[in-house]
Amino acid sequence: MEIKRSGSQPSAKGPADWFTGSVRVDPLFTVTSPARAAGASVTFEPGARTAWHTHPLGQTLIVTSGCGRVQREGGPVEEIRAGDVVSFAPGERHWHGASPTTAMTHIAIQEQLDGKVVDWMEHVTARETSMQKRELGKSGLEVSAIALGCMGLSYGYGPATDIQEATALIRRAFERGVTFFDTAEAYGPYKNEELLGEALAPFREEVVIATKFGFNFDANGGQSGMNSRPEQIRTVADQALKRLKTDVIDLFYQHRVDPDVPIEDVAGTVKALIAEGKVRHFGLSEAGARTIRRAHAVQPVVALQSEYSLWWREPEQEILPTLEELGIGFVPFSPLGKGFLTGAISETTTFDSKDFRNVVPRFSQEARKANQVLVDLLAEIAARKKATSAQVALAWLLAQKPWIVPIPGTTKLHRLEENIQAAEVELTAEDLASIESALATIKVEGDRYPAHLQARVDR
Repeated sequence: MEIKRSGSQPSAKGPADWFTGSVRVDPLFTVTSPARAAGASVTFEPGARTAWHTHPLGQTLIVTSGCGRVQREGGPVEEIRAGDVVSFAPGERHWHGASPTTAMTHIAIQEQLDGKVVDWMEHVTARETSMQKRELGKSGLEVSAIALGCMGLSYGYGPATDIQEATALIRRAFERGVTFFDTAEAYGPYKNEELLGEALAPFREEVVIATKFGFNFDANGGQSGMNSRPEQIRTVADQALKRLKTDVIDLFYQHRVDPDVPIEDVAGTVKALIAEGKVRHFGLSEAGARTIRRAHAVQPVVALQSEYSLWWREPEQEILPTLEELGIGFVPFSPLGKGFLTGAISETTTFDSKDFRNVVPRFSQEARKANQVLVDLLAEIAARKKATSAQVALAWLLAQKPWIVPIPGTTKLHRLEENIQAAEVELTAEDLASIESALATIKVEGDRYPAHLQARVDR
């Protein structure tokens, strides 16, 4: 077997973020035949280890010195030592590293099946957390319990986030276990889909991407009316596939119900796209119960998206019972009240001139002052649970139904981490009853939309 020395350094995507402790990586070789592998010598100081990760094409470790540990998902921690050979199947989730008191060096051989000469970690996927999973209704579509709403990275809350920073945030979400990402052609327009497609490209097969159709746009990128005509849906699907750098849209929502197009025609068009392999699942956003039933009769609706949070509970009246009856998942947007429930916004907070909260009645100075009582309630509960207000708000949503998956958005890495950790906050029956009792005494002030946007809601 011919071995070729590789002068390359570790991939720019790099292992640095995937290790804890002191680790040295020395690329050794690439092999084009017959094994078609790439290798490196990796030395772990005592206690150092990798994050949980997978190698889609498999990996073999040859321990050359010292002692270490390895754990496969669902299995015990195993001891390994010099002379041991450990293999991981394609896609098998695991971690490995040195023992707590002894360093370990191993040769890491990543298998390649296409004959391509590669850097040693080009195809590794690191995951630092095993987030809880949830099924959207009875669809079989399984996603992370906390998703990432990506709109705010490109649209709606002021200037768009720097592309590199936004990409890093999206990829960090994936590393932390998020597998469900939400976008739409309207966000930018188009720019958010392009951002998400580029950011998720290295691990496209491991995530679920949801996007939306339903609007026309003028020459300046502004929305110029709803449009869910069949030919428009097809055009948007084809364009979204290109922007998202994928060959299939996992979940395709109608962004708003178009009063000029029968919902049966919309559902029928998406059904055809599913048959053609361009779309996997159909969803609706801000649709009423009657519309949901009509659409579901033509093409099963996998998920409904609508606002739902501690300060907007209207879906409990009719939407949630309908979804439960039909086996449809619920994806609440604005689960943190567009930021208000985090406690970071007060009556004196000012917003960027391009921030749409400037026109939302619930964000008037008077309404924010009146609604501070809700924020205070959350802070009190959070202190008892040793959590943050945002985490309690998200945990409350998760506790309502097992088929609810909130999509909080953020532009800040520390807020992303905070939101992800909400999946670990458990509210007891007593906690939930206490929250319910307190909420019954609070009247939330202000409409959630200005009149022209409320008119688009199918209620």
